[in-house]
Amino acid sequence: MGFKLETVIPWGRSLDEYVRMFDLQPDELRLTLLDCAGGPASFNAEMTRQGYNVISCDPIYQFSATDIKRRIQEVYPRVIDGVKANRDNYLWQTIGSPEELGEIRLSAMEEFIDDLSMGIEQERYINAELPGLPFTTHQFSLAVCSHFLFSYSDLFSQAFHLLSIQELCRVANEVRIFPLVDISGDVSPHVSPVIRELNAQGYNVEIKQVAYEFQQGGNQMLQIRKF
Repeated sequence: MGFKLETVIPWGRSLDEYVRMFDLQPDELRLTLLDCAGGPASFNAEMTRQGYNVISCDPIYQFSATDIKRRIQEVYPRVIDGVKANRDNYLWQTIGSPEELGEIRLSAMEEFIDDLSMGIEQERYINAELPGLPFTTHQFSLAVCSHFLFSYSDLFSQAFHLLSIQELCRVANEVRIFPLVDISGDVSPHVSPVIRELNAQGYNVEIKQVAYEFQQGGNQMLQIRKF
């Protein structure tokens, strides 16, 4: 059975959030970047506007801007209601309320929607998904993956996580994954065994604190290199 849009909850983040989630330094923005499982983030659109080089991949890109926008409108009230019901799981400092969160997310997703058609023509948005990516070995300097790996540990196995990270390390010289907690705010049970296995295979793996924490306990990213 193929990937279905009605199973997706689109939720996009901005360039500013990416910078903080992945501790991206100014010189790193100039690298050849892959945003894996990018969804409806405005990262690609904002980076492209500033002259940087980003390719985003996600199976959601097989759908039209109109269909994705309709799906966003369908799930948006439910997501905000869920945030309100679990507001103690979040830190309301940089973002002050569920309503403000919704405005920020909608703004990012609207920028993505406006950019999607041109981005597909320019091959900046690629319909692809882990653990098999249609890119050449070492095509990218840095690959980032936000709110997918480890976030849905109840849906994806430890083996899937390991294969996916190995694939990201194939196509990029360095990989950064954020956050390390699942959607309940608990550290993913896959983190420790995946790190042990990657270390055993010769990867250099570090857990790093970042200057972004909205979900309680979610201020760490995984940085992986292979020497």
